Parts: sequence; C-alpha cells; structure tokens
Amino acid sequence: MHFLTQKIQFPDVSEASAEGLLAVGGDLSPERILYAYASGIFPWFDDNEPLLWWSPDPRFVLFPEDLKVSKSMNKILKKSTFSVTINKNFKAVIENCAHAKRQDQLGTWITNDMVESYIKLHELGYAKSVEVWLNKELVGGLYGIDLGNNMFCGESMFAKVSNASKVGFISMIQNSDYKIIDCQLHTNHLESLGGKHISRLDFLKYL
Repeated sequence: MHFLTQKIQFPDVSEASAEGLLAVGGDLSPERILYAYASGIFPWFDDNEPLLWWSPDPRFVLFPEDLKVSKSMNKILKKSTFSVTINKNFKAVIENCAHAKRQDQLGTWITNDMVESYIKLHELGYAKSVEVWLNKELVGGLYGIDLGNNMFCGESMFAKVSNASKVGFISMIQNSDYKIIDCQLHTNHLESLGGKHISRLDFLKYL
C-alpha cells in the first residue's frame, strides 16, 4: 500500500493491487487530479473512507464505433422530447450526481471536497458536463474530465426521469470527436451500450 505525501506524484500503476487500488492519501487539488488522470489513475472512495486512488486492470471503456443504440432509444432520440446542452450548468449536474441514490450504496463518493475540486477543474476547462432538459427542467446529466486528447473520462451520471442520462450519454458520443470513453469500471448499463474491457497497458497507450 502506497501512502501519498504533499508531493504530487504516484507510484507506477503496475504496483496497483489486484482490485486496482494504487495509493491512499494526498489531496484533491486540481493539479493532482489532472496528473492522476493523465497517468491512468482516478480517485474513488466513500464519504467515510480515506482518499483512495485506483488504476484497475483491465479498464472498462467504450469506443464510439461500438456504441449500441436500441430501436426504442432511437425513437426517443428522434422525437427530441429531451434537449441536451454542454457545460450549461456543471454545478447542478455534479450536485445531482452526488445526491442520486445508488443501489447497494449507503453514502456517496462525490464528497463536498470532490464537488469543489471538480468545479475548479470545470472553471479551468477540464471538467465537462452534459445536461438533459425536459420542459426546461434539468432531469438528467453526466460529467467527467476532458484532457484534450480525444478521450472523455466519465465520472458519474444521474437521471430524474427514465432514459434521461442515457440520452445525454449517447448524444455526447454522437456529437463529439472522442475516440474513446473511459468508463473506469464495469457496469451492466454501460456494457449494454457497448462498453468492454481492455488491458491497462492498452488504455495507457490512448493517454
């Protein structure tokens, strides 16, 4: 187990545990977070845990050319029931993600410190939000990190009505030049949209 100091550095990702845990501690400064993402590392911890840094092997990703859009979802997209915006209200999106109830999860890993740090990253032009609106009400969205290397590192999403976050996710992919979406860890939802595992080594090549 590696314990971080105030110095912004991480051990080599090859030293991560079998589950992908690499290091403990440090801080959530924008500089450290950006350094982490550029090294294939991301923070993830519950609100009652210390700051944990991960670099899993394999890594779960989605290539835009593999995106799966069901017939029913295509109908929803064509109806234009929802409207989708980019970076319209980052703060509202990350706060909704933080308060969204998750299955088998008592707390949240999007702590107040995490919210503040990612808002700073948004102001610096690195954190990006996608908002989904229904009758001018924010009903879904997602946010993540864009390092400017044709990769979007997805962090979290929320939906107040059915299909809202999915509409935002699909619309972002279909209307961007991203070559790869970093989903970090497997979920059945993202697998249904075309996500798959690749080795950590292959993932690092995209960085």
